Formats: sequence, C-alpha cells, structure tokens
Amino acid sequence: MLTLLKIRNLALVDELTWELGSGLVGVTGETGAGKSVIVGALKLVLGERADKGLIRTGEESCTVEAIFNLTDSSAIDAILEEGGLAPCEGELIVRRAVGQTANRQFVNDSPVTLAMLKKLGEHLVDLHGPHDHQSLLSTERQLSMVDAYAGAESSLTAWREAWRDWRAKTTELDELRRAESASEQELELLRYQVSEIDAANLKPGEENDLEDRWRRAVNASRLVEASGAAIASLSNDDGILERLGEVQRLVRELEKLDPSVIERTGGLETAVLELQELERSLVEYGEELEIDPEEAATLEERVNLIESLKRKYGASLADVIERRDAAAARLDNIENRGEKLEKLAAEVTACRAKLDTAGKSLTAARKKIAPKLAKEIASQLKDLGFKQSSFDVQVVPSTEPGPQGYEGVEFQFGPNPGEPLLPLRQIASSGEISRVMLAVKSALAEQDATPLMVFDEIDANVGGEVARSVGLKMAALGARHQVVSITHFPQVAATAAHHFVVEKEVANGRTRSRLYPVTGEARIKELVRMLGGGGEQARAMAASLLENA
Repeated sequence: MLTLLKIRNLALVDELTWELGSGLVGVTGETGAGKSVIVGALKLVLGERADKGLIRTGEESCTVEAIFNLTDSSAIDAILEEGGLAPCEGELIVRRAVGQTANRQFVNDSPVTLAMLKKLGEHLVDLHGPHDHQSLLSTERQLSMVDAYAGAESSLTAWREAWRDWRAKTTELDELRRAESASEQELELLRYQVSEIDAANLKPGEENDLEDRWRRAVNASRLVEASGAAIASLSNDDGILERLGEVQRLVRELEKLDPSVIERTGGLETAVLELQELERSLVEYGEELEIDPEEAATLEERVNLIESLKRKYGASLADVIERRDAAAARLDNIENRGEKLEKLAAEVTACRAKLDTAGKSLTAARKKIAPKLAKEIASQLKDLGFKQSSFDVQVVPSTEPGPQGYEGVEFQFGPNPGEPLLPLRQIASSGEISRVMLAVKSALAEQDATPLMVFDEIDANVGGEVARSVGLKMAALGARHQVVSITHFPQVAATAAHHFVVEKEVANGRTRSRLYPVTGEARIKELVRMLGGGGEQARAMAASLLENA
C-alpha cells in the first residue's frame, strides 16, 4: 500500500506529510480547500506530464514523494530490472521534482525516464475521477477483465506464444511469395555479388593483420636500414655500450673511494642491461626482416581488393561478409522458392493448428465466464441504486485472429427497463459510468492486483442513500485493497476506516492547504458540516452514520 505521501510547494500546499492507513481512507473538506492537490500529486507519481504552473507562487520547484510497501513486488521488480535498476525488495520510493526549467523523477534514488514512471504507475495506483474512466470504456481493457475473472492467464499465454509463431511464419511465407516476382536482372546482380565476394575468400578479422604485414613488406628496406643503424650506434667500437663500459669502470672506482656514492649510481647497471637487451632484440628483428618485392606486391594487391569490396558493399570487412550472406539468402529463396514455399506452407499450417487449439481453450473460458461476470456486476449495480438495470458481457468473434484471441468483448449496460443495452462508451452520464466502474471493480476485487485505488468524487450526482451504498462498496474493496475516497458525502466518509480533512488557512498573508486526521468528536463535527446543518439533530445523524457504517 501507499504508506507515505510527501508534498512540497505544490499549488496551495507548502509542505504536507501524509501517513496513510490500510482499508478505506476518506478525504473530505470544503470545495476549493485543496483536495484536488492530493490527486494532482498522485498523478505526478503516476508519470503524468507536469506543468510548471503547479509550482507554488514564489517558489522555484515543487516535489512529490511517495513510499509504497509491496507484499508482492514481482511485477514492479520486472519493470525495474528491464530498465537496468535493482529490485525494490518490497519498498518502492518514487520522487518527482518539477522545476521552472527542468523536471526530474527518481525511483529508489535512481533517475528514471517518465515512460518508466508511467509504466510503474500502471501497477501501483488505479485512479478514477468523474472523467477518468477511459480504461473501463476500452474493449481491450474489458477483455483483460474477463480473462482475469476467468483465471485464463495460462490459456492466454499459450495463445500469445502460438500467435507470435504463426504470425512470424505467415510473414516469412508472404515475403517468399513476393520474391517470385524478382526480375532476371535482380537475379544476375545477386549472383554477381555472391560470386565476387566469395572469390575474395575473405576471412573475418584479416584486415588489420593484412595491413600490418603489407606495411612491413613495403618498408622492409628502410626498416633494415634503421634497425642496423640503431644496432651500430649501440655496439660499435665507439658506440653507446662501449662508452658505458668506460662509465662503469669510473663509477666502480668512485664507489671504492666513497661507498656513499652507491646510492647515486645504482641505476647504471640496470641501464646497461636494458641497452644490451635492446641490442639483442634489434639484431633478432633485423634477421627476421626479409626484402621480398613479390610478397609486397601480393599483399598490396590483397589490400586493394579488400578496399574495393568495402567501397561497394560496406564500411568494414564484417559489413562486406554480411552483405554477401544477405544476397546469398535472397538468391536461395528465389532459386529454391518452390521447395521453400512448400515447407513454409506446411509450417504455417502446423502453427495455425496449434493456434486453433489454444484459441478454442481461450474462447471456451471466456464464453463460460462472461454470463457469470455479467450477473455479478449486475448484482453490484443493484446495490448502487440501479434497481432495474441490465448488464451483459458480449463475446464478439473477430474476423481475424489477433494478439488477444479469436474474439473481443463488449460490456453493455441498460440503466432503465425497456431500453436496449448499449456499449459503455455510449453512456453519457458521468454519474452512471462512475457507479458502473465501481461495480466492475467490486466484482473483480479478488482478481485486481493494483495495491491502491483512488476514487475522486465518483459519488457526484447521486442521492444520499445511493451515496451510502457507494461508501459501503468502497469499504468492502478496502478489505482487499487500500482505497482512498475523496468525497463530499457524509454517507461515504462515515464508512472510511480512516478520515482526513483538508482545509485552507491563511498564515503570514499566504493561503495554504493542510491535511489532518479526525477521530471521535472531531470526526462527528466534520460529518455535521458535510450534512449542512448544526444542532443536536444533525449531530445525532452524524453519529448514526458512523454507528451504522
């Protein structure tokens, strides 16, 4: 769950530290008090794009930090590892900083992209407001809900693997069929390219060694001359080693007369040994050098051949070899297309058979569970005030197999008797769609793995008794999820396990929002305010709401 939310310099909030409990958390307050700031802060955590207009007036930046405690972090860890980050080990800290010139985001103190934050957010928080129901209207999302309710994960995995294989083989077959239209001119070009590169008998990695050998062969005369001159300078009668021998004799005499000089002359012996080793090495090098004009010409011809092929087929020897392999594969496909077409067609048929088997299993699971899910959602809707409504989950066959199967689904809803059921996307009332969403969430409570659900005034435009039902539904969801409800209805607030109030105050000429928990008499007082009246009657009603909840 979300254990801590810290906000600094966001809109009217200068500084807020909110420790949340489990179950249903109710948030109330006057209109304009700053309840929307909490939603705005969570949206920043979820990876929504930030506007510098969110920064509190007079400040340079705003920050939001959220700490999530996860009993099962496998899905989150997979995303982190994919992005090159360490697993979260049960605790995830998300921090977002919005500045006047730049925005930054961090996960467990490591900088991340906005895309990764958004991906993580999809697994952490399910946020719904009066206009935040696009996911529910998506038929793809509806299909995911049906599969979750059916427990069809293994069937869906089998389908996706079979579908990927079938698509890959089908694409390969289509490409091979297109190859039949290759012209004779293209065939001749491909044959020439393969033949020319094969004739060069190229070896991966030979380029550098070849150039080194060619350079030595071309410069052999100068190398012999230079190495001989260096040897002569070292070993002639008046050479360096001869003169160093005289220096050694003088130094030994110094050391006899004044032993303390040894500390200064210790490096001489080493220098002499190293120069003697240099002389031996140069002699060996000179003996290895051979002046062979024919070899130099052969090597130069080889270098020129490789350079010519690189100009035609690629920047490096590896590119040339890769070009040859691609041309050979294309030529093989064209020249042997009959045999290959037959083989690929058989593979496509086998893949399609495997796809059909997986598809039948998935379709059967969906058709079996759809009526049960529809009945469960309809039951939840009746509790939310739709006493005579109808709900159906239509399994709609597709014309072609897709990544999700041979069919899609369409949630259909009829709020009033005698009216035809319509797809959810055709329902205009935000109040209706909000309650439908809550009914769906309630029906799928056991299958939904999202830790935190946030309902932002989804009880708008409903009556008092329905509002109480909405509150009870959210409280029931709180048994399996952490639920935050921002509400204006005392009937909803009374069902919360924890109740927080947001209010505005003026300090030092500045307006700021603050959030604090209410319990006992303070909570009754807040419910009385929400009921819109004072006196003993309103207080008794507030106390009754709490007692009944």
